[in-house]
Amino acid sequence: MCTALVNDEGQAAAQPARPLPSEIEFAPGTEEGSTAIGTSDRTSRRGLIARLKQHPLARLGPGLITGVADDDPSGIATYSQAGAQFGLAMLWTMPLAYPLMSAVQATCARIGRVTGKGLAANIAAIYPPAFVRALVLLLLVANTLNIAADIAAMGEAAELVTTVNRHVATPIFVFATLLLQVFIPYHRYVVFLKWLTASLLAYAAVLFTVHVPWGEVARRIALPHLSIDGASATMVLALFGTTISPYLFFWQASEEVEDLNSGKSILEAPETARTELGRINWDTWSGMFYSDATSICIILATAVTLHVGGVTSIDTAADAASALRPLAGSFAFALFACGILGVGLIGVPVLAGSAAYALAEAMGWHAGLERRARDARGFYGVIAVSVLAALVLQYTPISPMRALFWSAVINGVVAVPMLVVITRLASMPRVMGDFVSSGPTRVLNWLAVAIMAAAALGMVLA
Repeated sequence: MCTALVNDEGQAAAQPARPLPSEIEFAPGTEEGSTAIGTSDRTSRRGLIARLKQHPLARLGPGLITGVADDDPSGIATYSQAGAQFGLAMLWTMPLAYPLMSAVQATCARIGRVTGKGLAANIAAIYPPAFVRALVLLLLVANTLNIAADIAAMGEAAELVTTVNRHVATPIFVFATLLLQVFIPYHRYVVFLKWLTASLLAYAAVLFTVHVPWGEVARRIALPHLSIDGASATMVLALFGTTISPYLFFWQASEEVEDLNSGKSILEAPETARTELGRINWDTWSGMFYSDATSICIILATAVTLHVGGVTSIDTAADAASALRPLAGSFAFALFACGILGVGLIGVPVLAGSAAYALAEAMGWHAGLERRARDARGFYGVIAVSVLAALVLQYTPISPMRALFWSAVINGVVAVPMLVVITRLASMPRVMGDFVSSGPTRVLNWLAVAIMAAAALGMVLA
């Protein structure tokens, strides 16, 4: 920058302009120098924040939330029953389930990110509409029954902790989760869900309040003692059915689409494949590890307290929390009960949301938690109906645990064909382009199909 001055011959001469304030270097210690240092400090802080955002933990998203939703109150009840009834004997199932659940969920996430469409939309593009709608209808019924069991457990837990009547607490939880889903955009709501994932830490904390024979735990995991009887087989099937659930398939695929935020899918922007698929693998395997480790903590906590104390039958997660109080103390009881509330506030929205995504995509409706309610009325209508129907079930003679049983039956029926369809979709170049799933992932998926098929058969024959 320069100014023009007139010289002795009347010609314009270029002279350096006065420097801008931002171009002046001040000496430290002066007022101006302090300003410059302050600006530098702010720049450094912004740089630190930017570096923190690049930390691997900051990359956790749909996989983390899906993993925590897998340990919903109904799942907690199943893990608690396993520990109470069989002690340490069922611990081996969780390390086996971990790679299977991770591979399946990573495949679902991959389908969503690569194609830019949810699971139901991809299935509808390949398979007959009647098949898709039958799967979605079964999923909707199963999810509603599962929500009913979850909110019943939340109401019971709230009554145990606060003494507020469960029939008062339950509607509060229902309307709170419903209002958050309908009126808060996804990019804001997901922050709330991520904070709630910390509630699973309560079950790790419980282990610090009780005595755990870690040597025996290691032996039972590494060298399981398998019992061939009806009760053991039924529990093994229930544990695998709880960890690999169809509603989680739809949820994680759709949340990858939500995270695109109207951006390009991998098929549209192949240069993003390495980064995005790497993030999906990290996110999903980390989230499933968090979920699986928590499941082990729950089985352990109930095994070394309830089973040792002679309590071998648990109907709900709240029953497990209540039974812990005389055996492990009030602190362990409070941690267990508060954990139920935290994971329930994640599990219920995921259950309702997954059904809404599936039905909306199958019907060709606008869908997405980022959309306003008036722009996706069918989608939000499904969320509202499923949650409110589950609330109504609380005031009928139908037992929430009986509802959970039928939910498990339906999920067992739906899971097997869903796993087959997901594995095939992820292997089709016409769907995935050059980004089909890897060989090891397909092997794990087919192994999950075999185990879930056995689980479904076992549930029918039990």
